[in-house]
Amino acid sequence: MRSVGQPVRKKDAEALLTGQPVYMDDLASRDCLIVKLLRSPYANASVAEIDTKAAQMVDGIEAVYTWKDVPEQRFTLAGQTYPEPSPYDRLILDRHVRYVGDPVAIVAGEDEACVDRALKKIRVEYEVLPSILDFHDAKDSPVLVHPEKSWRALCPVGADNRRNLCASGESHEGDVEAVLSDCDVTVEETYHVKAVQQTMMETFRTVCYKDVYGRLNVMSSTQIVYHVRRILSNALGIPKSQIRVFKPRIGGGFGAKQTAVCEVYPAFVTWKTGKPSKIIFTREETQTASSPRHEMEVSVKIGADHDGRIRAMDVYTLSNTGAYGEHGPTTVGLSGHKSIPLYGSLEAHRFSYDVVYTNRMSAGAYRGYGATQGIFAVETAVNELAGKLKMDPVELRLKNMVREGQKMPAYFGETATSCALDQCLARTARMIGWKEKYPYRDLGNGKIRSVGIAMGMQGSCISGVDVGSATIKLNEDGTYLLSIAASDMGTGCDTILAQMGAECLECPVDNIAVSGADTDTSPYDSGSYASSTTYVTGTAVQHACEKLRERILELAAKMLECRAGDLDFDGRRAKNLQNGREASLAEIGVRSMCNNANALQVTESYSSPVSPPPFMAGAAEIELDTETGHVEILDYAAVVDCGTVVNPNLARVQTEGGIVQGIGMALHENIQYNQSGKLLNNSLMQYKIPTRLDMGKVRVEFAGSYEPTGPFGAKSIGEIVINTPAPAIVHAIANATGLWFRTLPVTSEEIAMGMLEK
Repeated sequence: MRSVGQPVRKKDAEALLTGQPVYMDDLASRDCLIVKLLRSPYANASVAEIDTKAAQMVDGIEAVYTWKDVPEQRFTLAGQTYPEPSPYDRLILDRHVRYVGDPVAIVAGEDEACVDRALKKIRVEYEVLPSILDFHDAKDSPVLVHPEKSWRALCPVGADNRRNLCASGESHEGDVEAVLSDCDVTVEETYHVKAVQQTMMETFRTVCYKDVYGRLNVMSSTQIVYHVRRILSNALGIPKSQIRVFKPRIGGGFGAKQTAVCEVYPAFVTWKTGKPSKIIFTREETQTASSPRHEMEVSVKIGADHDGRIRAMDVYTLSNTGAYGEHGPTTVGLSGHKSIPLYGSLEAHRFSYDVVYTNRMSAGAYRGYGATQGIFAVETAVNELAGKLKMDPVELRLKNMVREGQKMPAYFGETATSCALDQCLARTARMIGWKEKYPYRDLGNGKIRSVGIAMGMQGSCISGVDVGSATIKLNEDGTYLLSIAASDMGTGCDTILAQMGAECLECPVDNIAVSGADTDTSPYDSGSYASSTTYVTGTAVQHACEKLRERILELAAKMLECRAGDLDFDGRRAKNLQNGREASLAEIGVRSMCNNANALQVTESYSSPVSPPPFMAGAAEIELDTETGHVEILDYAAVVDCGTVVNPNLARVQTEGGIVQGIGMALHENIQYNQSGKLLNNSLMQYKIPTRLDMGKVRVEFAGSYEPTGPFGAKSIGEIVINTPAPAIVHAIANATGLWFRTLPVTSEEIAMGMLEK
């Protein structure tokens, strides 16, 4: 292929590298009202009285709004296809505040200084209520996080606000108890993954203004322009036709911006005042009042025979959605449905879960979306099982893993139509030097070097739900414009979708301009999440380009007075094979503008009934100091099966970035609360993410597979890449110390204390 599979430079590379004004605050009008929020200091409280008179008297203040001023219709901030599985449990401002940081008032003024002065002058009297801070205590607690009668769930996800349940469910196949009781060896453990922040470099931010028609225009750093439009319509109580949402370049999202964390506040201000407004979250707000990964406790029981055949698996997940239910019912599903299917040898399996409300910051979407937590638990349990069986963990996996053509357990009856997981694992083991280094080497100076391994999977869309769309049109100069509503978050989707279009139309990638993510001009697309852009929107691009090619040939046939079947088209010109007459693509484009009823523009949508998983294996080599417990990552080897690699450069940096995030989750990142429910890690001084010095050497390769349902054989890659580091590193630590750490992150102090106790 000439375009697909090539390391094409990102379309926005030059603009970003030269510091061009491409981000929201670069493009926002300078006369915007500045919007800030007064936030609750209590984990659970009711606003008894609020006095804003002094704040409104501050020079430059345009408006101060409280719960008395906003609509009373509840909604969700989750960017999901309607009807959203996440319950409608929010108001723009609520008298009942449910976590430290919940908004109490909106202040809008001419500049930041006057808004800061006004915030200090607001007087609030709270009735402090009992709170639930430990998610083990939430289910059926007498303390209700959402006692309101207006709470509602649109989908049957097992939600019950009177029990503090955001979701609850169970699925199984076979008699799990009977098979487990017949197994020779079992492992039964519970694994705790704390909430972690996406920590993208660009914080949450939105600017709003009214256009000449009085419509609300919203430019936001978001992954989900169409979902934001619906969320704002629900929150403000205005028609969607009165709202336009579009996005600039995005300075990172990782799922955080699949939740409309900040958009409703400036939208409300602009709709009420008629003036442009903007909100920019501080880093502290982004850390303490956003949408981190769901804290989950995953209990796993695995049974196997002495020969290493894994026969049954039982997984139960307790998930903490926090104060609101964004993504709560859906993230939990992946903890089982993206971990159990890794093992095709199962005779029986069961997956059950509860998602509970607590008085902590609301959780949301983060790369991996629940699969990360479940895979950490299951893969660690498998490594523990290998220890009990005295088997090499690589051999144990090769004996039991799912393979191509096999029905995947707990994966909705889907078959692995493309699966190179066996290749991924074998190559990863060779890359890390598994046979020579497993399980550890004592260097004799208090340092031990060891290795650990894990494998993972994800999906390529939400099957039967996600919709991807693309519009492609021929310009009169023989170039193309591709319009999409998938949001490029730095992943390079603008580039890879253009590569697919160029492959279909046999033109240089630079001949396809990309216009994206605008609800007024882009065709409907669910948005950039669930690893769906390459697979779903890519298929829509492929279909649209193929149809446009047919239309180009139809018009060229009229120009050259022949049948379309008598034409040869090489992407630059159409040639009549009968008489040699030619028409260039530019000539065809010009001809389409005169006496032509067949527009050289095509829109195609696509939704997939299946979600073929990408697979991955990862292995870590560490050096552990037995006195201090310090862990240094020396080497991380990974092999990914994402089907056809559309752009090797972009796929590689996606993989490297995800691995580093996984390393951070395993060793560094730790959201901590005090006894009052206040989050302590409110800056990048307290919340540690890995730097270039912490990641060691990262090596990435790709295994060859071809997904027949994907565009050019491609699957997804965006999320799978974060799933193996935590279990692989914990495995390496166990090999070095003989200790299993089942709660993340694993800190140096815990390792040192564990070694002393041992």
